[in-house]
Amino acid sequence: MKRYILIFSLLALTSCLKNNKTAVDTIVTNATIYTVDKAFGTATAMAVSGGKIIAVGSDDEIRKSFESKNTIEAKGKFIYPGLIDAHCHFYRFGLSLQEVDLRGTKSMEDVVKRIQDFQTVKKSTFIVGSGWDQNDWKVKEFPSKAILDKYFPNIPVVLNRVDGHAIIVNSKTLSLAGVTKDTKAVGGQIEIRNGEPTGILIDNPMELVFKIIPKPNRKTQIAALLDAEKIMFDYGLTTVNDAGLDPEVIDLMDSLQKAKVLKLNVYAMVSAYQKNIDTYLKKGIYKTDNLNVRSFKMYGDGALGSRGACLHKPYSDMSNQYGALRSPISEMRSVALQIANSDFQLNSHAIGDSANTVLLKIYKEALFGKKDRRWKIEHAQVLREQDFDYFKAGIIPSVQPTHATSDMYWAGERLGKDRLKNSYAYKKLLKKAGIIALGTDFPIEEVNPMATFHSAVARKDSKGYPIGGFQMENALAREETLRGMTIWAAYSNFEEKEKGSLEVGKWADFVIYDEDIMKIEESKILQIKASNTYLKGIKVK
Repeated sequence: MKRYILIFSLLALTSCLKNNKTAVDTIVTNATIYTVDKAFGTATAMAVSGGKIIAVGSDDEIRKSFESKNTIEAKGKFIYPGLIDAHCHFYRFGLSLQEVDLRGTKSMEDVVKRIQDFQTVKKSTFIVGSGWDQNDWKVKEFPSKAILDKYFPNIPVVLNRVDGHAIIVNSKTLSLAGVTKDTKAVGGQIEIRNGEPTGILIDNPMELVFKIIPKPNRKTQIAALLDAEKIMFDYGLTTVNDAGLDPEVIDLMDSLQKAKVLKLNVYAMVSAYQKNIDTYLKKGIYKTDNLNVRSFKMYGDGALGSRGACLHKPYSDMSNQYGALRSPISEMRSVALQIANSDFQLNSHAIGDSANTVLLKIYKEALFGKKDRRWKIEHAQVLREQDFDYFKAGIIPSVQPTHATSDMYWAGERLGKDRLKNSYAYKKLLKKAGIIALGTDFPIEEVNPMATFHSAVARKDSKGYPIGGFQMENALAREETLRGMTIWAAYSNFEEKEKGSLEVGKWADFVIYDEDIMKIEESKILQIKASNTYLKGIKVK
């Protein structure tokens, strides 16, 4: 049953009237508008002026009260708030578009072929690529540098694993980075086999290699941001939470936004290195209409796929491996206490159950006596039963549903049956926290937000596997999923008063679909594509 709402703002009451109608920038009619307000109501029309929604209601109500030279006749299509990706790597994704794309490769031979094709066009003097995943290969072990040395003996090659927590490099790169069998690895691993590095580096030691990679010039950086933005708009995304940025990239985004070159809304998580913390604690929160810099991103551990996620007990498929914390507990506590004494938010990467335990305890200590801080655990992937209750205290789980349907093929091997039960437990987290923020973690997963929606609701991959869904007790309802991609994500960013729902006074960020994602057959969700995307009332797709 449709619920129509018509509320006039002061702007509407004081605007210039013509024929007893208020002139506005845009009118939308003949739509099914999911407002995603508290009642999860629907309407058929809305009026937009100055980039904001000034009225929502029925076609007759809007037409009687407003007029515009720009009327969007939606022809029965379906409108939702502009989608928010609550955890992604927008800038890194843009850079990956300028590098070798290794997603979907099936072997190291396939990887080499992709590099050769890339070099035919780019002729790079330092090859960088990303997206390989040995779990998708017939031989599921980490590769070695041998094949890279064979085909690329004189040019450095650095290839990022899909999760960003492991790299494979050739001997030329190891030499330039000064990595040997005797190099110490803290907070990660330099894999050694037969007395020499294999070329695999996991988590912190990767920094030794990253230091020697030539930094992208300004032209490449701008191309990366703009190329990525176009893809966001194509998918109906109007806000992205970029999880881990350095100040110079944030400043570039800000300058491009002010110049009206970059239009996308960005919620920036500053990488929680001490120099960055010092810089932003001194500056304070920075907020514009398009950019919000009010949080820090801290890493607790690595990823499950590369066995870097920190577990209480050994990996089920590798009895001597526990993963590792990225920093000593004392350092993570120090960071948390500094941020707790400011107005900034802390968002921490935690995948393994041990990392989650450590960070949740640190959060409890740092936030004692402090209200409405909305600190997040990013991923919250593997948890002990007793640790779910921490989320009752206002800690927000920020999760990526497609991880469940990507990892389900091998996660049981890593964790065993007992630990798997409390992994990717989104419904359980929602029940404890009251809200849940949803993202993709792209480019680790695909950008497509419909994949997020499908994985959350159906708990199946793009092939419809498994038939009954993966651990369906933790599937989310469609309304919960849409809220997680809109208003709850906005709330997690302290932005619920300006976006996340289509209500009077909020930005007119919305996406139009031909089909209704709330009712369409589950098997057809992944086929849905955005028809148009609007940002602050302006068509951007």
